[in-house]
Amino acid sequence: MFPHASEKGRRCWPADLLALAAGLLLPLAFSPFDLYPLAVLSPALLFSTWRGATPRRALQRGALYGLGMFGAGVNWIFLSIHEYGHVPWGLALLLTLLFIVVLAVFPALAGWLAARLERHCRSLPRDVALVLIYPAAWLLAEWARGWFLTGFPWLNLGYSQIDAPLAAIAPLLGVYGVSYFTALSAALLLAAMAPGRGRIVGRHLAMLVALWVGAGLLSLPRWTVPTGAPLKVSLVQGNIPQDLKWQPAMRDPTVALYSRLSRRHWDSDLIVWPETAMPMFYRQARPYLEALAEEARPHGTELLVGLIYQDPAQHRYYNSMVSVGGGKTAFYHKQHLVPFTEYLPFSTVLGGVVDLLDVPMSDFSAGDGAQPPLLLAGQPVAVSICYEDAFGEELIRALPQATLLVNVSNDAWFAGSIAPAQHLQIARMRALETGRYLLRATNTGLSAIVDPGGDIVAASPPFREHVLSASVQPMAGATPYVRLGNGPVVLLSGLLLAVLVALERRAKSK
Repeated sequence: MFPHASEKGRRCWPADLLALAAGLLLPLAFSPFDLYPLAVLSPALLFSTWRGATPRRALQRGALYGLGMFGAGVNWIFLSIHEYGHVPWGLALLLTLLFIVVLAVFPALAGWLAARLERHCRSLPRDVALVLIYPAAWLLAEWARGWFLTGFPWLNLGYSQIDAPLAAIAPLLGVYGVSYFTALSAALLLAAMAPGRGRIVGRHLAMLVALWVGAGLLSLPRWTVPTGAPLKVSLVQGNIPQDLKWQPAMRDPTVALYSRLSRRHWDSDLIVWPETAMPMFYRQARPYLEALAEEARPHGTELLVGLIYQDPAQHRYYNSMVSVGGGKTAFYHKQHLVPFTEYLPFSTVLGGVVDLLDVPMSDFSAGDGAQPPLLLAGQPVAVSICYEDAFGEELIRALPQATLLVNVSNDAWFAGSIAPAQHLQIARMRALETGRYLLRATNTGLSAIVDPGGDIVAASPPFREHVLSASVQPMAGATPYVRLGNGPVVLLSGLLLAVLVALERRAKSK
């Protein structure tokens, strides 16, 4: 079923082509397609091209896989650069290609590491080396991609499994744990397809079945429990087009729209507006907010509103959320900024790039990493802005104190692409990892309310003005992932590879 790689020059191209095709296949495992078995099949095809390959060949095939994977899965970045950043078509395409090439480095490194270790550990049976080495190498490369240059953990294998049995691993080991066991499933599938080895084939198939059945049983324990009374919440989706959002003439109509939509829901305990729903500084928004707070207080309603906050002392500005209508006004300032749009890495070397991209408000400062949860409607709430929800290790800093999660975003930057669906899938994983309801308010969609099991309770239609209301239950307690983070699965993967190398060296020295 899976061809083995050949090192003879003329016969290398079929394996190279297979690696590229497997990468192109992988994005179909993620939303909006949700063909999650492909997240096992696609890496299995890639792993088949690494077997018997030199480290250099495996590096090349990993790179081809990455070009296919990210070329098909995150090409929507072109939209934000060209359509909304107003960068010329050719330059926008070049920047998109460079972005994809950088991301492709990580599966390339996974291939190099896997092939190098497999050659080093010659005393191991080939199927054992495959099962032990390949998933660990994949996991370490995926984790490295999650922090390099602040990280871009999009298309991590684990996200594709949010509706599959392996998702039950998330409260224990987080999305990286799910990624590891998805890659392990791919390795077991490949090992089981080896021709002419009936007993070994049966053993690997049994292990694969046991893994998936056992993962399904992990969904039985409940790590968190209800605390306090349920809250009625409303998420306001204004559907302001990105090309109009920052125009000065749109400020008053935008505030009027969100205010009108909110007034219909004063029976809610909490109303959430999306990221920079008020496209202005806090000092400019203050009169509007004070008027809204006066209306909301008699109803016992609080609002959480996105805007820009400028520090009057240091003149820094932040992508922020502000709570109004309750007690003391409180802020959350975005901590994890988007490189090249919200801030410029290596600014002394790359000065002028952000000006070239023409992104509004593109010199933000990062908020304090130790910000406490916001107290909203009597509950401590962990707030994240935009793609901060892609970093579970940062979100759990506010836990277990926080009883609810809120993510706000402006996915209008990628309107009409698959990015909003991918982003919602990522947000669902955060709810599952932490055992808490997540409220996700976006400008143009997809706004949603997600339960502690990662399932969508309700969602707003995209590209429509809409207010999504539901009752949510605050939750207390901590999953193992909340207590331990990504450390266990990353350290164990690294330790496994280190032990294999040490044992092989010891065997060779005798």
